[in-house]
Amino acid sequence: MEKIVIEERSKIKRLITDTQYWIKYLIKRWYWFLIVGVLGGGIGFLVAMEMPKYYLATTTFVLESGENSDGGIGKYAGIASAMGVDFGSTGGGIFQGDNILELYRSRKMIESALMTDISDSPGKQVIGLYFLETGKIKKWKKAEPELLNIDFRSNKQKSEYLQRKKDSIITATVNDINKNYLSVTKPDKKLSIIKVDVKSMNERFSLQFNESLVKEVNKFYVQTKTKKSVDNINILQSKADSVRAIMNGAISTAAAVIDQTPNLNPTRQATRSIPTQRAQFSAETNKAILEQIVKNLEMAKMSLLKEAPLLQVVDRPVYPLYIDKLGKLKSAVFFAILFCFFTAAGIVFRRMYLNIMN
Repeated sequence: MEKIVIEERSKIKRLITDTQYWIKYLIKRWYWFLIVGVLGGGIGFLVAMEMPKYYLATTTFVLESGENSDGGIGKYAGIASAMGVDFGSTGGGIFQGDNILELYRSRKMIESALMTDISDSPGKQVIGLYFLETGKIKKWKKAEPELLNIDFRSNKQKSEYLQRKKDSIITATVNDINKNYLSVTKPDKKLSIIKVDVKSMNERFSLQFNESLVKEVNKFYVQTKTKKSVDNINILQSKADSVRAIMNGAISTAAAVIDQTPNLNPTRQATRSIPTQRAQFSAETNKAILEQIVKNLEMAKMSLLKEAPLLQVVDRPVYPLYIDKLGKLKSAVFFAILFCFFTAAGIVFRRMYLNIMN
Protein backbone atom coordinates (compact mmCIF):
# COMPACT_ATOMS: atom_id res chain seq x y z
CA MET A 1 0.00 0.00 0.00
CA GLU A 2 2.81 2.39 0.95
CA LYS A 3 4.57 1.56 -2.29
CA ILE A 4 1.50 2.51 -4.33
CA VAL A 5 1.21 5.83 -2.51
CA ILE A 6 4.88 6.56 -3.21
CA GLU A 7 4.39 5.78 -6.92
CA GLU A 8 1.36 8.07 -7.14
CA ARG A 9 3.25 10.89 -5.47
CA SER A 10 6.11 10.32 -7.88
CA LYS A 11 3.78 10.59 -10.87
CA ILE A 12 2.20 13.80 -9.56
CA LYS A 13 5.62 15.29 -8.86
CA ARG A 14 6.80 14.40 -12.35
CA LEU A 15 3.67 15.94 -13.88
CA ILE A 16 4.20 19.18 -11.95
CA THR A 17 7.89 19.25 -12.92
CA ASP A 18 7.09 18.71 -16.62
CA THR A 19 4.43 21.41 -16.55
CA GLN A 20 6.84 23.89 -14.98
CA TYR A 21 9.46 22.98 -17.58
CA TRP A 22 7.14 23.60 -20.52
CA ILE A 23 5.83 26.86 -19.06
CA LYS A 24 9.37 28.19 -18.61
CA TYR A 25 10.28 26.93 -22.08
CA LEU A 26 7.36 28.81 -23.69
CA ILE A 27 7.93 31.98 -21.65
CA LYS A 28 11.51 32.16 -22.95
CA ARG A 29 10.08 32.39 -26.45
CA TRP A 30 7.65 35.20 -25.66
CA TYR A 31 8.70 37.15 -28.72
CA TRP A 32 7.13 34.47 -30.94
CA PHE A 33 3.77 34.91 -29.18
CA LEU A 34 4.05 38.67 -29.46
CA ILE A 35 4.64 38.52 -33.20
CA VAL A 36 1.98 35.88 -33.82
CA GLY A 37 -0.52 37.62 -31.51
CA VAL A 38 -0.15 40.93 -33.33
CA LEU A 39 -0.43 39.16 -36.68
CA GLY A 40 -3.53 37.19 -35.61
CA GLY A 41 -5.15 40.28 -34.11
CA GLY A 42 -4.62 42.19 -37.35
CA ILE A 43 -6.10 39.37 -39.40
CA GLY A 44 -9.11 39.18 -37.03
CA PHE A 45 -9.64 42.93 -37.31
CA LEU A 46 -9.61 42.75 -41.12
CA VAL A 47 -11.97 39.75 -41.11
CA ALA A 48 -14.45 41.65 -38.91
CA MET A 49 -14.30 44.65 -41.24
CA GLU A 50 -14.99 42.52 -44.32
CA MET A 51 -17.81 40.49 -42.80
CA PRO A 52 -21.26 41.65 -43.97
CA LYS A 53 -23.81 43.08 -41.55
CA TYR A 54 -26.87 40.98 -40.81
CA TYR A 55 -30.10 42.60 -39.66
CA LEU A 56 -32.12 40.56 -37.17
CA ALA A 57 -35.91 41.00 -36.94
CA THR A 58 -37.50 39.24 -33.96
CA THR A 59 -41.15 38.75 -33.05
CA THR A 60 -42.09 37.17 -29.73
CA PHE A 61 -45.67 36.20 -28.93
CA VAL A 62 -47.61 34.17 -26.39
CA LEU A 63 -49.80 31.31 -27.59
CA GLU A 64 -52.63 29.99 -25.45
CA SER A 65 -54.76 27.25 -27.00
CA GLY A 66 -58.49 27.36 -26.42
CA GLU A 67 -60.45 24.77 -24.46
CA ASN A 68 -61.71 21.73 -26.35
CA SER A 69 -64.17 20.29 -23.88
CA ASP A 70 -67.79 19.90 -24.93
CA GLY A 71 -69.09 21.49 -21.72
CA GLY A 72 -72.85 21.81 -21.79
CA ILE A 73 -73.14 21.06 -25.48
CA GLY A 74 -73.52 17.32 -24.89
CA LYS A 75 -77.16 17.52 -23.85
CA TYR A 76 -77.99 19.28 -27.11
CA ALA A 77 -75.92 16.99 -29.30
CA GLY A 78 -78.91 14.77 -30.23
CA ILE A 79 -81.00 17.63 -31.58
CA ALA A 80 -77.99 19.18 -33.31
CA SER A 81 -77.12 15.88 -34.97
CA ALA A 82 -80.66 15.57 -36.31
CA MET A 83 -80.16 18.95 -37.97
CA GLY A 84 -76.85 17.99 -39.54
CA VAL A 85 -74.68 19.76 -36.97
CA ASP A 86 -71.78 17.96 -35.28
CA PHE A 87 -70.64 19.02 -31.80
CA GLY A 88 -68.07 16.28 -31.52
CA SER A 89 -64.34 16.80 -31.16
CA THR A 90 -63.24 20.15 -32.54
CA GLY A 91 -59.87 19.13 -33.86
CA GLY A 92 -58.12 21.16 -31.21
CA GLY A 93 -55.11 18.85 -31.31
CA ILE A 94 -54.08 19.86 -34.82
CA PHE A 95 -51.43 22.28 -33.58
CA GLN A 96 -50.67 20.92 -30.15
CA GLY A 97 -47.09 20.89 -28.93
CA ASP A 98 -44.43 22.03 -31.37
CA ASN A 99 -46.53 21.52 -34.49
CA ILE A 100 -47.04 25.25 -34.90
CA LEU A 101 -43.26 25.62 -35.22
CA GLU A 102 -43.34 23.36 -38.26
CA LEU A 103 -46.25 25.38 -39.63
CA TYR A 104 -43.93 28.40 -39.74
CA ARG A 105 -41.46 26.41 -41.83
CA SER A 106 -44.05 25.06 -44.28
CA ARG A 107 -44.01 26.02 -47.95
CA LYS A 108 -47.61 27.28 -47.87
CA MET A 109 -46.96 29.79 -45.09
CA ILE A 110 -43.59 31.02 -46.41
CA GLU A 111 -44.97 31.39 -49.93
CA SER A 112 -48.02 33.30 -48.63
CA ALA A 113 -45.73 35.64 -46.68
CA LEU A 114 -43.51 36.23 -49.72
CA MET A 115 -46.52 37.07 -51.90
CA THR A 116 -47.94 39.71 -49.54
CA ASP A 117 -47.54 43.39 -50.33
CA ILE A 118 -44.87 45.47 -48.61
CA SER A 119 -46.56 47.62 -45.97
CA ASP A 120 -44.88 50.87 -47.02
CA SER A 121 -44.89 50.12 -50.78
CA PRO A 122 -48.31 48.88 -51.97
CA GLY A 123 -48.10 46.94 -55.21
CA LYS A 124 -44.67 45.49 -54.45
CA GLN A 125 -44.26 42.03 -52.96
CA VAL A 126 -41.94 40.84 -50.21
CA ILE A 127 -40.42 38.31 -52.60
CA GLY A 128 -39.00 41.25 -54.57
CA LEU A 129 -36.95 42.23 -51.51
CA TYR A 130 -35.65 38.66 -51.34
CA PHE A 131 -34.52 38.82 -54.97
CA LEU A 132 -32.81 42.12 -54.20
CA GLU A 133 -31.14 40.55 -51.16
CA THR A 134 -29.79 37.58 -53.13
CA GLY A 135 -29.01 39.46 -56.36
CA LYS A 136 -31.15 37.11 -58.46
CA ILE A 137 -32.48 39.90 -60.69
CA LYS A 138 -28.96 40.74 -61.89
CA LYS A 139 -28.23 37.06 -62.52
CA TRP A 140 -31.43 36.62 -64.52
CA LYS A 141 -30.68 39.68 -66.66
CA LYS A 142 -27.36 38.13 -67.70
CA ALA A 143 -28.19 34.42 -67.85
CA GLU A 144 -31.98 34.00 -68.31
CA PRO A 145 -33.72 37.30 -69.17
CA GLU A 146 -36.99 35.45 -69.94
CA LEU A 147 -37.41 34.82 -66.18
CA LEU A 148 -38.05 38.54 -65.74
CA ASN A 149 -41.47 37.94 -67.40
CA ILE A 150 -42.67 35.75 -64.52
CA ASP A 151 -45.67 37.25 -62.72
CA PHE A 152 -45.49 35.98 -59.15
CA ARG A 153 -48.95 37.43 -58.40
CA SER A 154 -50.64 35.14 -60.90
CA ASN A 155 -51.13 31.39 -60.53
CA LYS A 156 -51.02 30.96 -64.30
CA GLN A 157 -48.09 32.13 -66.40
CA LYS A 158 -47.91 32.92 -70.09
CA SER A 159 -46.33 29.55 -70.87
CA GLU A 160 -45.81 26.19 -69.21
CA TYR A 161 -42.06 26.85 -69.15
CA LEU A 162 -42.51 30.01 -67.07
CA GLN A 163 -44.99 28.20 -64.80
CA ARG A 164 -42.45 25.44 -64.10
CA LYS A 165 -39.72 28.02 -63.57
CA LYS A 166 -41.91 29.93 -61.13
CA ASP A 167 -42.63 26.80 -59.08
CA SER A 168 -38.95 25.90 -59.15
CA ILE A 169 -37.90 29.39 -57.98
CA ILE A 170 -40.41 29.37 -55.13
CA THR A 171 -39.29 25.91 -54.00
CA ALA A 172 -35.64 26.99 -53.99
CA THR A 173 -36.57 30.22 -52.18
CA VAL A 174 -38.49 28.37 -49.46
CA ASN A 175 -35.60 25.96 -48.90
CA ASP A 176 -33.09 28.81 -48.78
CA ILE A 177 -35.16 30.79 -46.28
CA ASN A 178 -35.61 27.78 -44.02
CA LYS A 179 -31.90 27.05 -44.13
CA ASN A 180 -30.30 30.50 -43.94
CA TYR A 181 -32.84 33.15 -42.92
CA LEU A 182 -35.58 31.80 -40.66
CA SER A 183 -35.42 30.53 -37.09
CA VAL A 184 -38.53 29.57 -35.07
CA THR A 185 -37.98 28.42 -31.49
CA LYS A 186 -39.53 28.13 -28.04
CA PRO A 187 -36.98 29.73 -25.67
CA ASP A 188 -38.46 27.80 -22.75
CA LYS A 189 -40.16 24.44 -23.32
CA LYS A 190 -42.32 24.95 -20.23
CA LEU A 191 -43.76 28.25 -21.48
CA SER A 192 -46.04 29.00 -24.44
CA ILE A 193 -43.77 31.73 -25.80
CA ILE A 194 -42.69 31.46 -29.45
CA LYS A 195 -39.84 33.43 -30.96
CA VAL A 196 -39.58 34.07 -34.71
CA ASP A 197 -36.23 35.38 -36.04
CA VAL A 198 -35.46 36.50 -39.59
CA LYS A 199 -31.86 37.43 -40.35
CA SER A 200 -30.61 38.86 -43.65
CA MET A 201 -28.33 41.50 -45.09
CA ASN A 202 -31.36 43.56 -46.18
CA GLU A 203 -32.91 45.38 -43.21
CA ARG A 204 -36.19 45.97 -45.02
CA PHE A 205 -36.58 42.34 -46.05
CA SER A 206 -35.89 41.10 -42.51
CA LEU A 207 -38.64 43.25 -41.02
CA GLN A 208 -41.23 42.88 -43.79
CA PHE A 209 -40.87 39.11 -44.12
CA ASN A 210 -40.96 38.64 -40.35
CA GLU A 211 -44.17 40.64 -39.99
CA SER A 212 -45.83 39.00 -43.01
CA LEU A 213 -44.96 35.47 -41.91
CA VAL A 214 -46.22 35.97 -38.34
CA LYS A 215 -49.44 37.53 -39.65
CA GLU A 216 -50.11 34.76 -42.19
CA VAL A 217 -49.33 31.86 -39.83
CA ASN A 218 -51.31 33.23 -36.90
CA LYS A 219 -54.33 33.98 -39.12
CA PHE A 220 -54.22 30.47 -40.60
CA TYR A 221 -53.79 28.98 -37.12
CA VAL A 222 -56.85 30.75 -35.68
CA GLN A 223 -59.01 29.96 -38.73
CA THR A 224 -58.08 26.28 -38.63
CA LYS A 225 -58.59 25.93 -34.89
CA THR A 226 -62.06 27.51 -35.02
CA LYS A 227 -63.22 26.39 -38.47
CA LYS A 228 -65.48 23.59 -37.25
CA SER A 229 -67.20 25.76 -34.65
CA VAL A 230 -67.66 28.58 -37.16
CA ASP A 231 -69.21 26.12 -39.65
CA ASN A 232 -71.58 24.85 -36.93
CA ILE A 233 -72.62 28.41 -36.07
CA ASN A 234 -73.29 29.19 -39.74
CA ILE A 235 -75.43 26.05 -40.12
CA LEU A 236 -77.41 26.77 -36.95
CA GLN A 237 -77.90 30.40 -37.93
CA SER A 238 -79.19 29.34 -41.33
CA LYS A 239 -81.59 26.84 -39.69
CA ALA A 240 -82.79 29.46 -37.22
CA ASP A 241 -83.49 31.97 -40.00
CA SER A 242 -85.35 29.34 -42.02
CA VAL A 243 -87.53 28.18 -39.10
CA ARG A 244 -88.23 31.78 -38.05
CA ALA A 245 -89.37 32.59 -41.61
CA ILE A 246 -91.71 29.56 -41.63
CA MET A 247 -93.11 30.48 -38.20
CA ASN A 248 -93.72 34.09 -39.26
CA GLY A 249 -95.40 32.84 -42.43
CA ALA A 250 -97.74 30.60 -40.41
CA ILE A 251 -98.71 33.48 -38.13
CA SER A 252 -99.38 35.66 -41.14
CA THR A 253 -101.49 32.90 -42.72
CA ALA A 254 -103.66 32.58 -39.60
CA ALA A 255 -104.27 36.30 -39.49
CA ALA A 256 -105.00 36.41 -43.23
CA VAL A 257 -107.64 33.65 -42.92
CA ILE A 258 -109.46 35.60 -40.21
CA ASP A 259 -109.33 38.79 -42.27
CA GLN A 260 -110.74 36.97 -45.34
CA THR A 261 -113.85 35.78 -43.42
CA PRO A 262 -115.04 38.78 -41.38
CA ASN A 263 -118.77 37.89 -41.31
CA LEU A 264 -118.58 34.14 -41.45
CA ASN A 265 -121.82 32.12 -41.33
CA PRO A 266 -121.88 30.18 -38.01
CA THR A 267 -122.71 27.03 -39.95
CA ARG A 268 -119.50 27.40 -41.98
CA GLN A 269 -116.96 27.54 -39.10
CA ALA A 270 -114.75 24.93 -40.76
CA THR A 271 -113.89 27.41 -43.46
CA ARG A 272 -112.07 29.55 -40.86
CA SER A 273 -111.12 27.17 -38.03
CA ILE A 274 -109.32 24.48 -40.03
CA PRO A 275 -106.83 26.80 -41.85
CA THR A 276 -106.44 28.89 -38.69
CA GLN A 277 -105.71 25.92 -36.43
CA ARG A 278 -103.39 24.45 -39.03
CA ALA A 279 -101.41 27.70 -39.24
CA GLN A 280 -101.35 28.06 -35.43
CA PHE A 281 -100.13 24.47 -35.03
CA SER A 282 -97.38 25.11 -37.58
CA ALA A 283 -96.40 28.32 -35.77
CA GLU A 284 -96.31 26.59 -32.35
CA THR A 285 -94.28 23.67 -33.71
CA ASN A 286 -91.74 25.93 -35.39
CA LYS A 287 -91.59 28.06 -32.24
CA ALA A 288 -90.52 25.02 -30.19
CA ILE A 289 -87.96 24.03 -32.84
CA LEU A 290 -86.67 27.59 -32.97
CA GLU A 291 -86.19 27.65 -29.19
CA GLN A 292 -83.98 24.55 -29.34
CA ILE A 293 -82.02 25.87 -32.33
CA VAL A 294 -81.41 29.18 -30.58
CA LYS A 295 -80.16 27.30 -27.50
CA ASN A 296 -77.79 25.26 -29.67
CA LEU A 297 -76.68 28.42 -31.47
CA GLU A 298 -75.79 30.17 -28.21
CA MET A 299 -73.96 27.07 -26.96
CA ALA A 300 -72.01 26.94 -30.22
CA LYS A 301 -71.04 30.59 -29.82
CA MET A 302 -69.86 29.90 -26.26
CA SER A 303 -67.88 26.93 -27.54
CA LEU A 304 -66.24 29.14 -30.15
CA LEU A 305 -65.21 31.66 -27.48
CA LYS A 306 -63.62 28.87 -25.42
CA GLU A 307 -62.00 27.29 -28.43
CA ALA A 308 -60.50 30.42 -29.97
CA PRO A 309 -56.75 30.54 -29.19
CA LEU A 310 -55.10 33.63 -27.74
CA LEU A 311 -52.21 35.04 -29.76
CA GLN A 312 -50.70 38.04 -28.03
CA VAL A 313 -47.62 39.67 -29.54
CA VAL A 314 -45.10 40.60 -26.85
CA ASP A 315 -42.31 42.10 -28.97
CA ARG A 316 -42.32 43.09 -32.62
CA PRO A 317 -39.44 44.29 -34.85
CA VAL A 318 -38.97 48.04 -35.33
CA TYR A 319 -36.42 50.15 -37.19
CA PRO A 320 -33.49 50.25 -36.72
CA LEU A 321 -33.08 46.49 -36.45
CA TYR A 322 -30.45 44.83 -34.32
CA ILE A 323 -27.21 44.34 -36.28
CA ASP A 324 -25.74 40.87 -35.85
CA LYS A 325 -22.05 41.26 -36.67
CA LEU A 326 -18.78 40.08 -35.13
CA GLY A 327 -17.17 43.00 -33.27
CA LYS A 328 -13.74 44.15 -34.43
CA LEU A 329 -12.23 43.92 -30.94
CA LYS A 330 -13.72 40.50 -30.25
CA SER A 331 -12.54 39.24 -33.62
CA ALA A 332 -9.00 40.58 -33.06
CA VAL A 333 -8.74 39.02 -29.58
CA PHE A 334 -10.16 35.70 -30.77
CA PHE A 335 -7.74 35.40 -33.71
CA ALA A 336 -4.79 36.50 -31.54
CA ILE A 337 -5.56 33.79 -28.95
CA LEU A 338 -6.14 31.23 -31.69
CA PHE A 339 -2.81 32.00 -33.39
CA CYS A 340 -0.95 31.94 -30.05
CA PHE A 341 -2.49 28.57 -29.20
CA PHE A 342 -1.38 26.97 -32.46
CA THR A 343 2.06 28.59 -32.07
CA ALA A 344 2.44 27.11 -28.58
CA ALA A 345 1.35 23.71 -29.86
CA GLY A 346 3.85 23.94 -32.72
CA ILE A 347 6.74 24.89 -30.40
CA VAL A 348 5.91 22.04 -27.98
CA PHE A 349 5.62 19.43 -30.72
CA ARG A 350 8.87 20.62 -32.33
CA ARG A 351 10.71 20.36 -29.00
CA MET A 352 9.27 16.89 -28.33
CA TYR A 353 10.29 15.76 -31.84
CA LEU A 354 13.87 17.00 -31.34
CA ASN A 355 14.08 15.26 -27.93
CA ILE A 356 12.91 12.01 -29.47
CA MET A 357 15.34 12.25 -32.38
CA ASN A 358 18.27 13.02 -30.03
